[in-house]
Amino acid sequence: MGWNESYGNHGTYCKLASVIDPECFSELSHPEMARYARHLSLPEVGTEGQQRLKAARVLCIGTGGLGSPAALYLAAAGVGRIGLVDADRVDLSNLQRQILHGTSDVGRSKLASARDRLAEVNPHVQIDLHEVAFRAENGMEIARDYDIVLDGTDNFPTRYLSNDVCAFLKKPNLYGSILRFEGQCSVFAPHLGGPCYRCMLPEPPAPGAVPGCAEGGVIGVLPGVIGTMQALEAIKLILGIGEPLVGRLVHFDALRFKFREFKLRKDPNCPVCGEHPSITTPIDYDRFCGLPPAQSKTTLSVTALQRKLGQPGFLLVDVREPLEWQMGHIAGSVHIPLGELKARMGELDPAREIGLLCKSGVRSARALGLLQEAGFQKLRNIEGGIIAWAREVDPSLTVV
Repeated sequence: MGWNESYGNHGTYCKLASVIDPECFSELSHPEMARYARHLSLPEVGTEGQQRLKAARVLCIGTGGLGSPAALYLAAAGVGRIGLVDADRVDLSNLQRQILHGTSDVGRSKLASARDRLAEVNPHVQIDLHEVAFRAENGMEIARDYDIVLDGTDNFPTRYLSNDVCAFLKKPNLYGSILRFEGQCSVFAPHLGGPCYRCMLPEPPAPGAVPGCAEGGVIGVLPGVIGTMQALEAIKLILGIGEPLVGRLVHFDALRFKFREFKLRKDPNCPVCGEHPSITTPIDYDRFCGLPPAQSKTTLSVTALQRKLGQPGFLLVDVREPLEWQMGHIAGSVHIPLGELKARMGELDPAREIGLLCKSGVRSARALGLLQEAGFQKLRNIEGGIIAWAREVDPSLTVV
C-alpha cells in the first residue's frame, strides 16, 4: 500500500497539520509574492502552500557537505525558520563541497558564515544559530522547537541521536549520507507509519569499519545531490504532496549514475520505535557506538599533550591520511593511517603510553577502540585533534 493510499492524497498535510498550525499562517508580502512567483504558479503549492512553507520550522544538524545545499534550497524556497547546529569553523579543505562557505570565511565560525550566506539568499527567513555540538544532553531541547529535522552529520553517534530524538518527539528525520562516489537518502518517521534509522541499522559498525569522508574522500558534487534530495523531501512533507521517502531508501551511484530504491520495514522489536521500546530517552551514543566518552581517563588535552611530547615512554601516533600528514603534522609523531592500523599494530609497543591523534578526535577514538580490542591499555585520545593543537598550541600548523 503506497503513501497516498495509506493517508489520502494529502496524507502528510494532515499529519503535519497539528505541527504546522494554520493559525500560524501569515499573509505574503508583495516582495515575497514576487520572489516565490514560480511556486505560486504550481497548483500543488499556490498561496496556501507558500504560507505553509513560511510557517514551517526546519532544523539542519550540520552546515557541511549535506547541510550546505539543503539549507540554501530551504531558504530559497521560503521556509520561514531554519535552525542550524554546528560548532565547527570553516577550514580550507571544506570548500571543495561545503558551498555555504567561501574563501574569505576560512577560520570563521561555520554558523556565522552560513547566517550571512542564507541572509543574502533570502532576507525573509529567520535563521536560528545553535553553536554547539548536537549531543544527548541538548538534542531534545534543540529539536523540540522545529517541525522537521534534517541530519547532515557524518558520524554514527549523532545519526543515532538524531534518530532517537526525532522518534521521541514525533518529528520526521531526513537522513542522508555520502562517501566517495555514493550517497543515500531516506525519511525516518515512525509516527507516520514508517521505520526509524535503528530499524535499518540496529547496531552501529565497529569503530573504524566504515571510513569517513576525511579517510575515504568524497567527490565534491555528491553532497550537493544528496543534500538537495533531503531539502526536497522536507518541502514535500511541509506541503503534503507527492510520496515522501518514508519506508524507502534511495541509493545513488554517481560513477554509474544509477539510482536504486530499497524498501525499509519497521522492526516490531526496535528498541526505540517498536511495540515495546526499551530506549525512551537519549543514551550515551559514544559508548553505544564503541567510542570512548569525552573527558574520560582515555582522553588527553592538547596542552597536556604538549607537556608529554618528548617524555620517555610516550608515543604520539597520527592516524590521519597521507595528504593530511604531508600538509602538516606534529614533530616527533609517528604516522599510521587508520586504515592501516590493524596491519601495523606490531610496530607499536604495548608497554608505552600511546597518544592517538587525528583531525578532530573522531578517527583517533576509533583507533583507540581498535587498539583496546588488541589488548593495548595505555592509550590516550587527543581531544579536538590537530585542529585543537593548531588553535591552542601552534597556529602556524597547516591543517586540511
